[in-house]
Amino acid sequence: MKNLMFNKKLLSCLVIALVLTACKSTPMVDKPAPVEDRSTATQTAPKAVEPATTSVDTSGVKEVAIDSSATTGDNPLKDPNNILSKRNIYFDFDSDTVKAEYRPIIEAHAKYLLAHSNAKMILQGNTDERGTREYNLALGQRRAVSVKKSFNLLGVKDNQIETVSFGEEKATPNCADEACHQANRRVDIAYENE
Repeated sequence: MKNLMFNKKLLSCLVIALVLTACKSTPMVDKPAPVEDRSTATQTAPKAVEPATTSVDTSGVKEVAIDSSATTGDNPLKDPNNILSKRNIYFDFDSDTVKAEYRPIIEAHAKYLLAHSNAKMILQGNTDERGTREYNLALGQRRAVSVKKSFNLLGVKDNQIETVSFGEEKATPNCADEACHQANRRVDIAYENE
């Protein structure tokens, strides 16, 4: 009986340790990923590639100019050539899961927020007009919170992000096809004082 109690305690400790290990977050690394130069055809040996220090995949992320003085003096949030001008995250029907294709946009805005601690963002959840008003308000909020969690995982503090749900209020009325509905299922990124 004593062995059984000991085994249960040991098993409980192992389960807790596994759960805590699985919940551990890894910090973002500001060092850009190493790039192999393939511009010359007579290259004899590939350049050494540094080993990855984290599990963060940055292969699809471009360098983002977040210092407005480093660019043409314009606000990078309003520069149409800057990824920060992209402000919409779209969702599948009845879903609040952030798609991988929007990861570069979220990472760019997170980098901007981390560099500008006074900047504040508002995530506006939206839905199409299908469903009840109450359900759509809840779904819009879940979508906004889902995007907020993505920012939090990248190190952005809660006090820089506000979430709000518009539900179906900003939806295009009387959609006739799926493309119209799809355009309404989104989270809009807005910045305070903009």
